[in-house]
Amino acid sequence: MSKKKETGDSRVPVDSECCRLEALVAVDERGQLVLPKDIRESAGIKAGDKLAVVAAKKGDKVCCIVLMRAEELAGSVKKTLGPLLQELVK
Repeated sequence: MSKKKETGDSRVPVDSECCRLEALVAVDERGQLVLPKDIRESAGIKAGDKLAVVAAKKGDKVCCIVLMRAEELAGSVKKTLGPLLQELVK
């Protein structure tokens, strides 16, 4: 298992090729949470940026929540649906 850096890094390592637990955050009384500064900086997230909330369900319950840039989601949708729509128009 990898070890956490001793440099004040807030990331919590998890063994995985593609993913790692970057931080644990708490939800406050108003339902808000704060993304740690090092993660915002690493992702290039600035005030006013739009993030899409993507939820995966297992049965009736949400088991996984992913944040992604809204423009990345829009680009993925266009890339996926664009060819399908062009095929329908033919």
